[in-house]
Amino acid sequence: MADNLGRMDGKRCLVTGATSGIGAVTAEELARLGAEVILVGRDPKKCEEMLERLRRQTGNTAIHSMVADLSSQAEVRRLAEDVRVRFDRLDVLINNAGALFMDRRESVDGIEMTFALNHLAYFLLTHLLLDCLKAAAPSRIVVVASDAHRGASINFDDLQAQTRFKGLRTYSQSKLANVLFARELARRLEGTRVSVNALHPGVVNSSFFSSGEGPAWWVMRRLAGLIAISSEQGAKTSVYLATSPEVEGVSGTYFVKQRQVKPAPAAQNDEVARRLWRVSEEMTGLVSSE
Repeated sequence: MADNLGRMDGKRCLVTGATSGIGAVTAEELARLGAEVILVGRDPKKCEEMLERLRRQTGNTAIHSMVADLSSQAEVRRLAEDVRVRFDRLDVLINNAGALFMDRRESVDGIEMTFALNHLAYFLLTHLLLDCLKAAAPSRIVVVASDAHRGASINFDDLQAQTRFKGLRTYSQSKLANVLFARELARRLEGTRVSVNALHPGVVNSSFFSSGEGPAWWVMRRLAGLIAISSEQGAKTSVYLATSPEVEGVSGTYFVKQRQVKPAPAAQNDEVARRLWRVSEEMTGLVSSE
């Protein structure tokens, strides 16, 4: 990991998608830096195994696990309620869980799965935990997006790809939604001392590419083996944004390799960001704050 990280003693961090890939590495590094870490995953067995492994390898016993399928809004709400009951504050929220689907499927809420998991889960969980984050201010929200957002657009006329579904295009749209969400949330959180930033972790050779079947997945796994970076490398920017004194007070920006860069022009469109926010509120049943 980079040398410009800050110690996290006394800080409490929640990491979604923490049982594999960059989420697992992020959780481990935060634990090594002294943070109290809440692991979130959808598989109870994997959560328990990760909990025990991190306690053993880091010597940090302040590690907890919570189980939730974040594609379900009821599960997101239950998770947030459990966090609020057990913990009075949250210093860092890392929205990391996500997936790529090459076939169209719907969540239990009847929402296209990519949009449900990759965007609406971030949107809803963050909103439900804002009071905990404000209680710990200065606090941080980290949004794991992707450079896959470049070249994408938000198709409000077919947001759930009901007319025409293509896995990679739908994934790219969800990653653009992540960057737009971070931008608009930062605007709304001005003056609260809660910062929010998005990042591109790199093309990571992790379990992200191992779940699918068929020719397209075979090609992606082959490419990942040739060009992808390790999960340890991919987690660097997440850990940096969660811990580094260098980004204290920095908000509404996009990072690649621990450096601030400009996202695609589509990710800087405030009108689209506000429209996406309103649509996301409607889809999650949240009351508008403006």
